[in-house]
Amino acid sequence: MMAHCSDKPPYKRPVSVLVVIFTARLDVLLLERADFPGFWQSVTGSQEPGETLEQTAIREVGEETGIEARLHELQDWKKENVYEIYPRWRHRYAPGVTHNTEHVFGLKLLSPVMVELAPREHRAYQWVPAIQARQLCYSPSNAAAISRLLLFDQA
Repeated sequence: MMAHCSDKPPYKRPVSVLVVIFTARLDVLLLERADFPGFWQSVTGSQEPGETLEQTAIREVGEETGIEARLHELQDWKKENVYEIYPRWRHRYAPGVTHNTEHVFGLKLLSPVMVELAPREHRAYQWVPAIQARQLCYSPSNAAAISRLLLFDQA
């Protein structure tokens, strides 16, 4: 039986959020990708049609960690990054789409919490001091967001 076009999942939108989850003591939550072992990152995800960026951030945090973002301090850092989508993940986007616009948020928790990983997305997590987290991040925009967190703390 042939699949119909409607059976194919829709392409991801090239608009996403990056949510740096951190504690008052500047421990940062990092997640290891299931499809790319050794790739540590903060919560990320594409915006779905009809969602605000804040709604995307709340949804992605819940899906990837089980953390209810509404119960904590979600901050729109008003930072936007445009970057080239890694070739290994371009098939998720419409043909010809090569760049993504990422909007950066922070989610402040009082202290580290247990995380419920989405096994298809992530294989491990760790809470680490922000300076170490910045070094572990594979993505330059993620490392820059953590650097920004450190600057905010000193202000």
